[in-house]
Amino acid sequence: MNRLSYVLIRRFPAAKLTTCMAVLGAVTGGGFPLHALAQDDTSRFHHAPLSVDDVHNPFATQANAVNAGRALYATHCAACHGASAQGTGNVPALTGAKVKHASPGALFWFISKGDINDGMPAWNTLPEQQRWNLVSFVQSLGAASSTPAAPAATASMTPGNWPKPKAPFTDFRYESPGTSRKIVVADLPAPYATASAGNAPQLVARPPDAWPKAPPGFKVELFANGLENPRLLRTAPNGDVFVAETRAGRITMFRGMTADGRPKETHVFASGLNKPFGIAFYPAGPYPQWIYIGNTDQVVRIPYKNGDLQAEAKPEHVADLPHSNDGHSTRDVSFSPDGKRMYVSVGSASNVDDPDTTPGEKNRADILVFRPDGSDMQVYAYGIRNAVGLAIDPKTGELWCSVNERDGLGDNLVPDYITHVQEGGFYGWPWWYMGAHQDPRHADKHPELASKAIVPDVLLNPHNASLQLMFYTGEQFPAEYHGDIFASEHGSWNRSARVGYEVIRVPRHDSNRATGEYQDFLTGFVLPSGQVWGRPVGITAASDGSLLVSDDGSNSIWRVSYQKP
Repeated sequence: MNRLSYVLIRRFPAAKLTTCMAVLGAVTGGGFPLHALAQDDTSRFHHAPLSVDDVHNPFATQANAVNAGRALYATHCAACHGASAQGTGNVPALTGAKVKHASPGALFWFISKGDINDGMPAWNTLPEQQRWNLVSFVQSLGAASSTPAAPAATASMTPGNWPKPKAPFTDFRYESPGTSRKIVVADLPAPYATASAGNAPQLVARPPDAWPKAPPGFKVELFANGLENPRLLRTAPNGDVFVAETRAGRITMFRGMTADGRPKETHVFASGLNKPFGIAFYPAGPYPQWIYIGNTDQVVRIPYKNGDLQAEAKPEHVADLPHSNDGHSTRDVSFSPDGKRMYVSVGSASNVDDPDTTPGEKNRADILVFRPDGSDMQVYAYGIRNAVGLAIDPKTGELWCSVNERDGLGDNLVPDYITHVQEGGFYGWPWWYMGAHQDPRHADKHPELASKAIVPDVLLNPHNASLQLMFYTGEQFPAEYHGDIFASEHGSWNRSARVGYEVIRVPRHDSNRATGEYQDFLTGFVLPSGQVWGRPVGITAASDGSLLVSDDGSNSIWRVSYQKP
């Protein structure tokens, strides 16, 4: 680089640098490659090439462009980005400055191209005008005053010509309460054995005849509805049930239960939070003094005593957490049985970005551990792409987690999993998976870690999106359920035939270990057409021993009780 190039790069911001370099090219004979500047400019919307800024929306002036885009958004995009484009779970909102300042051409380019490694399907199968209508709708969001409603279910959709899945893998058509499954490492196909699908759920309103299905002897009732993005559930020692309404930024509390299985009281316990997810009561035992909340950017705590209907003080900062506008945003919180350690899950900022070269991945894809006051942060376990749920085994005191593994390697890779967590353990991400299986996107990287990559306890169907888990210690269910694990499976987007969208049971057969087996427990959230009306997220046991399951697809909480013969 000559002296003039150096001075220009140091003195001018990226927005002005193109013009400067064009002048420099004329002065010096054109030796500076402008396309390299575009590639290196990380401020660009998803690294869109500069040339797309000259592409204009040919349908922008059509009166129905925004409305047409709104309908397309509700069908293809709302399930992931949210009905009001505020984002759901790990999927970012479309109302922020990054999208607002993107050019129409950049938006069209990204909608068409997608980024399968970061979870964005390519929508180039849509006609060009429909993609431009989506651009019109997205650019109208700042002025939008209404929320697009979920479309009604239609009988005309069919699942397509999907072949029957090859065991041990499955899809929603074959999920049935009580069906046992077991996946082992030897079952895994080679990477790219199938194409990597972009098949986000088509979320519809629940038809009147659609209802979750449980094994014989169990009854499913609607516990609460009309919520806003209900996510993690936690039961307080006194029996009150708390739910994180993540998008609304609040924690809601339910007290008591009527004869028909509905809460007697509903209260907003705390609001004004930043994407709250994790909830934990501290210290353990019947008389907690604090409720800890995992916001996306920090852990906070609020003074709490049994019976509090709402927070009596503002949240107190405990610890800052790695975060970004993109990437996995859920942060669960749990405490060791002796109360000396606070565990916090922090998912990766990407699908498979290399932490060696991506500063934004520092202290992500980890389970972090702190003292309860937020001091002395350390990495407890690493290479765990997104441990959405944390739970302590009440028998052994071990930490367990429920993990969303990576996408982009085909329908049947990589298995999500549930496992106990070894302190200092390495679970593979992003270089390895399921032991010494190297991700081809990081070929030849970190061979020294191959033998250290731990194979988890329970391998789940790939792309299940396993979220909260819990150990059942209630007395209502039959004795063989005591001590078993239940987990909510949010459902796939990166699989040609949908999978997940259920609650599973991990039987432990009166032991402290899992055998790798799991069972479908609560199903029915996907219609035969392939449309989705419900997506399980949180799970907890009510004080009477029934299970409560949050569902951010229908914005409801379901109650599963056992009807004794």
